[in-house]
Formats: sequence, C-alpha cells, structure tokens
Amino acid sequence: MSATSSSPKNVFDALRGFSRRHPAEERCDLCGAALPAEHRHLFQQSDRRVICGCDPCAILFSHRDGATKFLHIPRSGRKLENFQITDAEWNALRLPIDLAFFGHNSSEGRIVAYYPSPAGSTESLLSLEAWDDIVRQNPLLATMEPDVEALLVNRTQDRRDYFIAPIDQCYRLTGVIRMHWRGFSGGERVWQEVERAFGELERRSITAGGAGHA
Repeated sequence: MSATSSSPKNVFDALRGFSRRHPAEERCDLCGAALPAEHRHLFQQSDRRVICGCDPCAILFSHRDGATKFLHIPRSGRKLENFQITDAEWNALRLPIDLAFFGHNSSEGRIVAYYPSPAGSTESLLSLEAWDDIVRQNPLLATMEPDVEALLVNRTQDRRDYFIAPIDQCYRLTGVIRMHWRGFSGGERVWQEVERAFGELERRSITAGGAGHA
C-alpha cells in the first residue's frame, strides 16, 4: 500500500449540501421538484458526486443520449456474514483507524480505500494484490457495482461488521464522524453515532454469506 494522502475530491465535500438539508427541504438536484423523505440517490460520474433525484429524472438522466450520465445508487446493502480476514491481514493494510470503505473507481480503473477522519475522508491507495487477496477469500466482493457500492468495514471497539454498502451511506458515515469527533479519540458521542449509523444500515440490508460464492 502506498502512503496515505488527502483525496483531491474529499468525499465529505461530495455530500456537503446533500447531508445538510432538512428532510422537509429535499428537492431534486436535477429539476428542483420536491422529494419525499425516501427518494433516489444518483452518482454523478463526472465529478464523483452524490445527488438527490426524483423518479422521472433518475430514469431520464441515467440513460440520456444512450450514455450513462448518472448511476443509480442501491437503496439497501448486504451484510456479510462469515467474512474472511484475519487481524494480521487487516493490520497489513496499515490503515490508522479500524473503520474504512473500499470501492472501485471506474474512471481511474483502480481500487481505493477511504478512512473517515475529523477532517473528512482520507484516501489510501490499496494495491491490486492486496484487494485480490481479500476477494479470493470473499468472492461476493466481486459482485460489487463500481462507484456506487463499497466494502464498508467496522472493526472499532471489538466490532467485526462487514457490509457491501451503498456509497451514499459510506459518505454519510464520513459526515457523522466529521461532525461529532472531539479530541484525540473522538469522544463517546461520535462512537454512539457510528453505532447508530451501522444499526440503520443493518436494518436496510439483507444478509449474505461473507465467504460464499454469489
């Protein structure tokens, strides 16, 4: 793995306006129509940004002119049971926090690891060999959709939670940590909020075998 560095497009910035809106003020980012609390999220490939969309715009703009302008972000995740990774293998990734998400950046053709921090999200370039080793042990990861799904890992405070998660939920988690982190260790509040976020993700997820084939 290469040395970590701040991502040029901070993933928290991608959700800055999206995450601050009150549900009653939600509007389609494409046409301005009012949106219900539960609505579609789209991934804008040109600048790797998550936007809110109404159903008509989601259909229209994701297939406009025969080319995909926006990608649909799944609404639910998959909780991976029996996920295979040892403590030694995890430590070999050299991430400074036991909370991270890993996804395929299709525009750059590489796997990227992000870990949340009080300043936002930091990018760590994951070697293809390291990722291939993880996928060999957990073949379901090969079914992740590029850009819009990520392997989300929570090994903090003796937890061992693994999800194939929608990318907007990964970004929201980054926002939670940035908003609530206090001091050197984060403080009790931030970990309560992280646990709440994972609880919500689990309620919206189906259970899948971590090491079994798709």
